Amino acid sequence: MKRIISVLLMVMVFCSTVFSQNWDIRTLRKINSNDNNFACKFSKVVSNTIYPFGFGVPVAIGIASLVKKDHRLMSDAIFIGTTVLEAVALTTVAKELVGRERPFERYPDIVAREDISSRSFPSGHTATAFALATSLSIRYPKWYVIAPSMLWAGAVGYSRMQMGVHYPTDVIGGMFVGVGTAFVNVYVNRWLNRLIFPENRKRKFLVY
Repeated sequence: MKRIISVLLMVMVFCSTVFSQNWDIRTLRKINSNDNNFACKFSKVVSNTIYPFGFGVPVAIGIASLVKKDHRLMSDAIFIGTTVLEAVALTTVAKELVGRERPFERYPDIVAREDISSRSFPSGHTATAFALATSLSIRYPKWYVIAPSMLWAGAVGYSRMQMGVHYPTDVIGGMFVGVGTAFVNVYVNRWLNRLIFPENRKRKFLVY
């Protein structure tokens, strides 16, 4: 697992340098310049959904599992919840390691539509959104789960650029973190599932 995390961090750093800075800021300027009333309100609303969705969904599934006394639902809640928490933790560490300035701190023409002071790379909102969307898609592989959850995650990434708080490469890095964390967490939760539900030791988590 340590090797996987190391590779993931290397990919994140690679994403921040593989594209030229000119491409990064040029793309951001095009997105950020879209300052019509609808775009600004849309970005703010979508960006603010990250906390109620990111943490509310696994909690809601967990509550439903307790009401129904359904161990499988509880394992879903644990998988989705730990994926989101791990993505948040990983982005927090990566931000400090990379130490990239926010675009509005470096470029005065970038309009910041949110008051924020942490480092820029990778995008924590995007990582959280894709962690939730990917873990939901893994546990419930239906088009009506995958399509809306991924569209929402993509909209969150776009909103962070429109609000002027992230470069495109920050968003791409966040996407890698979210998706990668979900798939790595499949293996972590096989162990957690057997630890929490010892009566299910003979069953493979995520395989029914």
